[in-house]
Amino acid sequence: MENDPDKLNNALKVARLYYQNDWSQSDIATELQISRATVSRLLQYARDTGVVRIQIMDPQLPITTLTAALRARYQLKDLVIVPTTPEAGNTLLTQVGAGAANYIESIVKSDDIIGIGWGKTIHQVANQLDPKDVGGVTVVQMKGSVANSNSNNYAFESVNTFANAFRTQPQYLPLPVIFDHQQTKELVEQDTHIRHIIELGRKANIAVFTVGTVRDSALLFKLGYFTATEQYALQQRAVGDVFSRFIDVNGQIVDADINQRTIGIALDELPEKEHSILVAANSAKVPAIHGALTAHYANTLIVDQATAADLVDYGKHVRTN
Repeated sequence: MENDPDKLNNALKVARLYYQNDWSQSDIATELQISRATVSRLLQYARDTGVVRIQIMDPQLPITTLTAALRARYQLKDLVIVPTTPEAGNTLLTQVGAGAANYIESIVKSDDIIGIGWGKTIHQVANQLDPKDVGGVTVVQMKGSVANSNSNNYAFESVNTFANAFRTQPQYLPLPVIFDHQQTKELVEQDTHIRHIIELGRKANIAVFTVGTVRDSALLFKLGYFTATEQYALQQRAVGDVFSRFIDVNGQIVDADINQRTIGIALDELPEKEHSILVAANSAKVPAIHGALTAHYANTLIVDQATAADLVDYGKHVRTN
């Protein structure tokens, strides 16, 4: 029975829904039209056969140990690991946002061009920035921001707050990040103002961004850009997104069509940045972080201690090309 290929396939399907997509056992049972007890048995089978590995990582591993491991694994230019501490009134995201803000303040100089993404993480970074007296700084959105839902992506707020901190005017990219048709996106890109904003993003010497997941709760899925079929396909092939471009565990684009419909910085331009800064504060983002760092889209990582520990462990076991 343990070598039954059908059982193995069912265990894989259930494990992906449970561990990767955060579905409950009841929801899985309903979706697959099996009993909840069967779901439980298949999850146990996945663990028993090694399909699923569960390891308890100590989030308090010494930061020096984590730093050495991550620098060696990903050839990082800079790394900031924010201690995981139970500070009253401060969430983990707030603490990491403060760490990222302090780092950004330390590197920004006159005439820099800062390109940013959006989302809750980048919004937290923006909120923690202290005004800095530098001249000639430009702050630009590096991907489109208009969405088809009521969910807030914090794009407008983030670029405004970044610009205020560096005493400049924000440069918006007031477009959907993903178009329905490639031809429409290419036509819009021909507009003089849009070309100017995109070119500013290419010239940016500092890029600040996070990664997304492919869980059902992922912000990019909640913003109304994808059909149910497209979302399902992405969840099967991708580990997350960088600047709304979906990648696999090696950092490679998983869907050329969606990528061609996406407006903003191209991923192969990120390694050319002087400072390409990935900020994350969620262990659920570890696969996407790994993919982004493996492809060298970021040369600087700012992350919390627990996520850093999970990333070290993930890098030991994931298969890459």
